[in-house]
Amino acid sequence: MRTILNFILLTLLSLSTYAQTVYATEQTVDKVKVPGLALTLPIDEKSVDREWEPFLRTLGRPNSSRGVYRVANADIRAISAEPINMVSEVKGNKTSTTVFAAFDLGSGNFVKSGDAAYAAAETFLKDFATKAVYNATVRGAEDALSESQKNHQKMVQKGERLQRDIERNKREKEKLLKNIDENAKELEQLTKDVATNKTDQTTALTDMDAKMKNVETVKGKKQ
Repeated sequence: MRTILNFILLTLLSLSTYAQTVYATEQTVDKVKVPGLALTLPIDEKSVDREWEPFLRTLGRPNSSRGVYRVANADIRAISAEPINMVSEVKGNKTSTTVFAAFDLGSGNFVKSGDAAYAAAETFLKDFATKAVYNATVRGAEDALSESQKNHQKMVQKGERLQRDIERNKREKEKLLKNIDENAKELEQLTKDVATNKTDQTTALTDMDAKMKNVETVKGKKQ
């Protein structure tokens, strides 16, 4: 457990540092170029999408289509006391994702670098990054734990299987030893039977010679 906690802390430190770089940029969203802010997270796009939409729900009702999220009348008091329109886009791959956000204070007056609201907009994205990185790290640790538990279970099952194999091997050994013992007794008996057979052959041969001589004797008397 301590190893997992250390893993989470180290990963959070490294990812949080990586994710804190927010920069001013312009991006074309639905064929319209708008100024805004962006940051890149070392997290896959699907995971960021899963975090971003619930994060936006705290501001209002987001509408999304193909990675573009819009929140009309978003309530972000740190940026503006009045509701604003927000448009954002999530783009990435399996290793990193960039989140772009544009804050329209009204009549196309978007928050830009140097504006009074820029720092608040920057903090807004950093807050999301912190949450997303934390959740991704926890998921990664939980996945690692799950894999470790599965691997441990496999090792336990393998150990049980090996123990069963040992018991089977013992039974087979006992059977083989019994067969060897029976085989030795059979060999001993066969050896005795061979010796007896030789004696019987000699006796039979002697008897045959005697009978042959008797036949010759009988035939000689007739002549």
